[in-house]
Amino acid sequence: MKLKVVNLENKAAGEIDLDDGIFGAPLRKDLLARAVNYQLAKRRQGTHKTKTRGEINGSTARPWRQKGTGRARAGDRKAGHWRGGQTTFGPQPRDHSMDLPKKVRKLALKVALSSKCAEGKLVVLDAASASEPKTKAIAAQLKALGLSSALIVDGTELDRNFQLAARNIHGVDLLPQNGANVYDILRRDTLVLTRQAVEQLQERLR
Repeated sequence: MKLKVVNLENKAAGEIDLDDGIFGAPLRKDLLARAVNYQLAKRRQGTHKTKTRGEINGSTARPWRQKGTGRARAGDRKAGHWRGGQTTFGPQPRDHSMDLPKKVRKLALKVALSSKCAEGKLVVLDAASASEPKTKAIAAQLKALGLSSALIVDGTELDRNFQLAARNIHGVDLLPQNGANVYDILRRDTLVLTRQAVEQLQERLR
């Protein structure tokens, strides 16, 4: 399929051929959900922890003798039902990441790209570059393009001036082509790819 290319001045800059196998894949919500869960689970720290009975600082002596007091037996004051005692079945450090086959991750990325294309929320830029790192100028250009919530994906090397200018704009994210992922594509309303990003993504996913 063909898609028109525009520049940052919102003027036509030709057309580009999109691979139907990458930008025309059928919608698979199950794959998108699996990919998002995989990404969010992988970035969880898993450092939450409560103290067990053996880690609490305190005496191991009995608070009273075993028999003769009429009270319930008690071993020490570190048991879970005592104030200041252990947390029973509390969280312990763990790895929350899960496995997802490489082929499934690759297919999910194709589905995410295709969904944006099918919704008409895919914009192809001729280039994402700036002569100087001025946020005001880039913000005005993106506003003219109608981009208020957008993920901009450039080639492997990002333009330094554009990167500095765009990083402070609310609702706009910038990633290199090799960092493109399902979660970031779906969390923004519009996906913006540069011509170089399209070529590299098609080479990577073909």
